[in-house]
Formats: sequence, C-alpha cells, structure tokens
Amino acid sequence: MKDEDKPSAGGASIPRHHAKDNLSEFDFIRKIRARARNRLQSTDSQTSSAFSPQSSSLLVGIGDDAAVFRESEGRNTLISTDLLIEDIDFHRDTTTPPYLGYKALAVSLSDIAAMGARPRWSLLSLGIPNDLWNSDFLDDFYAGFFTLADRYDVSLVGGDLSRTPEKVVIDSTVLGHCASGRAVRRSGAQPGDQIFVTGSLGASAAGLRLLELGARVHQKSGSIDEAEAQTIKQLLLRHLRPEPRVGWGLVLGDEALPTSMIDISDGLSSDLHHLCEESDSGAVVDAASIPIDPIVTEICGRRALDPLLLALHGGEDFELLFTVSAANVARLPRRVDGVPVTRIGEIRRPSEGVCLAEGARVWALEPHGWQHFAGTEPLRADAKKDV
Repeated sequence: MKDEDKPSAGGASIPRHHAKDNLSEFDFIRKIRARARNRLQSTDSQTSSAFSPQSSSLLVGIGDDAAVFRESEGRNTLISTDLLIEDIDFHRDTTTPPYLGYKALAVSLSDIAAMGARPRWSLLSLGIPNDLWNSDFLDDFYAGFFTLADRYDVSLVGGDLSRTPEKVVIDSTVLGHCASGRAVRRSGAQPGDQIFVTGSLGASAAGLRLLELGARVHQKSGSIDEAEAQTIKQLLLRHLRPEPRVGWGLVLGDEALPTSMIDISDGLSSDLHHLCEESDSGAVVDAASIPIDPIVTEICGRRALDPLLLALHGGEDFELLFTVSAANVARLPRRVDGVPVTRIGEIRRPSEGVCLAEGARVWALEPHGWQHFAGTEPLRADAKKDV
C-alpha cells in the first residue's frame, strides 16, 4: 500500500501532498479548518455522546489566536498552543536556556492576550537530545519559564518530556478564561473602525538581524562603546525575551473595547491581512503613524536597514493589533502597565483592499511577514505560526 493510500485513524484516506504548487501554510490551515468544521458538524448531527466535541460548547475553533469553549458557570475557557523547533524558530547558539524557556511561554501568553482573556494554566512538552539531558539545560530552561509564569500567576499543570535525535522541540499550551461571550476574535472589524497597536514595532526583527550578524547578549565587540552595546542588548532581548501584552489584553477584554484583535507574531503586514480576511474587510494604514521603536531607527541608520520595513514585515514583536469603533475610541486608556497605544489606520470596505498611505500616496500593503513554506524571508530566519 502506498503511503498516500493509507487510511487515517478515522478510516478516511488522506492523500499525501507531494507538490504544493506554492501552497502556503495559511492555505493549508484553511483546508484543515474546513475539514475540521465539516467533521464537527457531521459528528454533532450523528451523536450526542459525552466524548464527542459538541458545537454547543466549542465557540471558536481554528482561525483565531485561541480556541474558545463555553463553561457551565458563564465563563469561557480558551486554549492556545505553539510549537517551537530548533533551527526554525530559534537557534541554540544565539539564545540561552532561560531566555528560551521564557519565550516559550511568552508566545502562548500573547495568544491568550490577543483574545482579551486571562491566562491561568500551562502545559509544556519538550523533546531534547541526549547531550542536553546530561547538562543544566532543563533546569535553566524551566527557570526562565517560571520567571514569566510567576509574574502572571500562571500554573504549570502538565506536559511531557521525550528524547529527540538532535534538535530541541518545544510544545507550549496555555489555557485561560474570560466572561462568557467576551473573547475578542479576529472577525469583528467593521468599516470605520480605528486600528490601534500597542507598544512599538521593529525591535524584534532588528534584534534578529543583529543575531544573524554575530551579536550576542553576553558578548561585547571591542569596536563599540558602552552606550551602543546597551542599545544592541536591548534589541537582542526584544527578540530573545519578548514581553506579552497580558495587561492590555485584560483591559481591552474586560472593557469590551475591541471589535477585533490579533497579536503581531508574523509581522504587521501579514497579521493585518489575517484580521481583514477574517473580518471580510479592507484597511488603510498611515505609514507615518506606525510606532517604530526609536532604538530601531537609531541603529538602522548605521547598518543600512530600513526601519519601516522591519516594523511592517519583521514580526515577533508580540504587540496587540486591534480595532475599535469610532464611538469607543475615547474610552481607550493611553497606557497600560506603562505601554502606550497608537492609532495607525482605519478599517475600510473589502473592495478597497489593505493599503499603506504615505502622504498623498496610497499603495497595496502586501503581506510580506514570515511564512514557513514560502521560501526564504529576507528579514527573518525564524517565526511561529498560529493555527
């Protein structure tokens, strides 16, 4: 029997994909999403078993930053998972085990924040090669993990540990909750809504570029002064040890302010497209309003990098990108936990597409953030993907 003819666990034949014809991971996710929905609808119509996933309890499935389930006590549970693979999502020689443990949790906390919910529990599974088992890697990794978990009162409640041939594999799952019906989805933006982003953009991508050029957190080149060394370190940490906007997510969710929201993991250009696709809308972004990290602007001038490109396409800033109706803009706080918010554009009709405006010039903003299966991205060598 050929591999492509082998039946799945459910008895259906799953064809193996040999030539993808430029199929991106987002196209593949859409295919799996449709199949999952069809199976769920079929299961619901055929059985009421307590072991079957009922649409009455599953509120949001594939397509947002987290799945959402209804609880009997008027509260929804959210579940999000992230996979980090060595030499795809990180490189062992450019980070440290504590930073890696911290980031493994941070990326999942960011997903829960993007739904306007409170993170509560975590499950963490690791696959590591034998040489790391006989080292301090795991102790240091979990030290970094718990540093962030303790800050947000997130409890580690399970996971798994296995051996891999040579690469580290990390599976991070976070569960959270929000009041019933209050989870913020990507699909609620309407024409006229204002587009906002927390914090600043571009620093993570700049940090990654510096790592690729050989910079390290604990190493200082003899050719730079102390001030420049500190600047480089800040950028490196924005990539290696990102700060999820949990506080902003809680405020936005509790106040029911956003009409839609997503975290910026793949890049502003790509994640805005994800949001607009789910909301069946267009958007215009004012280039001059994009909050580029001042350190990025400073250091890019010395290294022939374009700060706007880093802010638009770099990704892994883990800021929150959200929309608010014009009537509710005045209710937005200016800062949460010291992190500001910036209006960068407006939602438009879908026929207008997703555009970038610079003065009187307006042109299409293409999604040039990271894609795992679309060739080599010039700005980044690693990223995560939400399913």
